[in-house]
Amino acid sequence: MIELQRVNQFVLRKQHLAADSRLEDIVRIASDVGGLHATSATTPYLSLLARCHAFTREQLETELYERRTLAKVRCVRGTIYIHPREFIPVAFAATSRASESLSVRYLEFSGVSQADYQRTSRAILELLHGREMPAAAIRRELQSDSQISTVINLMCDQGLLVRARPDKGWRDGHHRYAVFSEYLPGLDLTAWSEKEASARLVRHYLQAFGPASERDVAWWTGFTRSRVRAALTELRDELAQIEIRELAGQWLLLEDEVELLQKTRRGREPAVNLLPILDPYLMGYRERARWLDEAHTANVFDRAGNATSVILVDGRAAGVWDVASAAELCIKLFLFERMPQRVLDRIRAEAQRLGRFLLEQDVSVRQVREMLPLPQRNAGGFMSPLRDARD
Repeated sequence: MIELQRVNQFVLRKQHLAADSRLEDIVRIASDVGGLHATSATTPYLSLLARCHAFTREQLETELYERRTLAKVRCVRGTIYIHPREFIPVAFAATSRASESLSVRYLEFSGVSQADYQRTSRAILELLHGREMPAAAIRRELQSDSQISTVINLMCDQGLLVRARPDKGWRDGHHRYAVFSEYLPGLDLTAWSEKEASARLVRHYLQAFGPASERDVAWWTGFTRSRVRAALTELRDELAQIEIRELAGQWLLLEDEVELLQKTRRGREPAVNLLPILDPYLMGYRERARWLDEAHTANVFDRAGNATSVILVDGRAAGVWDVASAAELCIKLFLFERMPQRVLDRIRAEAQRLGRFLLEQDVSVRQVREMLPLPQRNAGGFMSPLRDARD
């Protein structure tokens, strides 16, 4: 039986969140953490900042848009992720049927017929030959009143288009689009069957997040429980089951990681991390008691299961952070309980590092006394959890 503290230290190292596990190779980090969550434009940058000693925005932009060793794809739970180029066919094959189904239904809801879609998608492919354009420019060029963004989303989910460089910088969530086969030549999206890819995706998850429960796997992948069990059956010769002292049930782990887990020790200093909204570590588990006290669930997750920006201490949620406002040049902190001074000093130092990255100037740091629970806020409230917090 393994202690939860040891498990959390083990996962922190796999997620490159322990001080001695940080890297500068962002392509490897993206692979090791199960992909970088990229629904929010700034999240992948801040996720990498937390995992690198000296990360710059240009590093990610170079790998994404120039070398193209990384790319964006809609995959698990219909979410945009950044994956290494070689993993894109696996992620696509395992999840494209579900993603495409959602986009087709939205296309029908928007009143776009299949004939309209076929005609418009052909025109978009011709227009984008050899260049990249944002949706608004595509609409103007085609002089179309059709639901261009809806058509483009389905084309991405079918592997016809790819999301390229944002139109207005790293904070912008509006992409330019390019023809997939031109942007990532030689990448075969048909290389894997759905069954094979599903097993590889589940293995990829366990390598990034294990030990985990079957329920965790289903949550992260968006697969049905029967599909998860089929994938685990394919992997049965590679898996081990363990018990965690503070948690009930059996937990799945890759067999070749059992010895590494048993040898894991806590670092000399507490691991302190300020993670952005929807960070891979935060979104990796349905069974959140491993890193979050139930009393604080409403401070971290909204009704839809979106995770806000979190302060971690040794892998457990210790509070929430937010940018007060760009004008104030201040990072707010809401701590769930009193912290030893040396830990508080580390949290403040990380907040200042993050603030300099976000605002490109030195920032102040201040604590607030209260925050409104996320389920009581409007949709999207998780994106700015301390906006209405009391000092």
